[in-house]
Amino acid sequence: MTDTVPPVSPPPPPPGKVLAVDPGERRIGFAITDPERKFAFPLTQLERTTPERDAVKVRELVREERVVLLVVGLPIRAGGEEGASADRARALGAWLAGVTGLPVIYADESYTTRLAEKKLWGAGLTHAQRKARRDAVAAQGILETWLEAGCPVKDNI
Repeated sequence: MTDTVPPVSPPPPPPGKVLAVDPGERRIGFAITDPERKFAFPLTQLERTTPERDAVKVRELVREERVVLLVVGLPIRAGGEEGASADRARALGAWLAGVTGLPVIYADESYTTRLAEKKLWGAGLTHAQRKARRDAVAAQGILETWLEAGCPVKDNI
């Protein structure tokens, strides 16, 4: 009789706040959890400039908020495949891991920007007000979905 070894599951995410990232070509939206990971809050968005300047701002945000894990939104096509946008999101995730030293996981972010726009429109905000908040609210949607899925440490996709 041979001993069977149970499959090794990934370790649970470390306790603390999780930062969600909604990747965009011009802006990156951020949302954050509370330390107990019960709620997701839109945080801010970053107008992209240069990698060096962006790195300084991201490091500062991570340090100020005491973030322990990053969840990067990954745009998945309706058929389930990844395209050029997903490649850019994965590249951003790798860059964020290098800049922050934090673990990065990916979660499907399909339709989060549309849902964010719908929420903001329903709140009666002007176009400029919606634009200023859209990416952070989209990141909140990514984070809410991840929380509802039980905070999986493997990619949600």
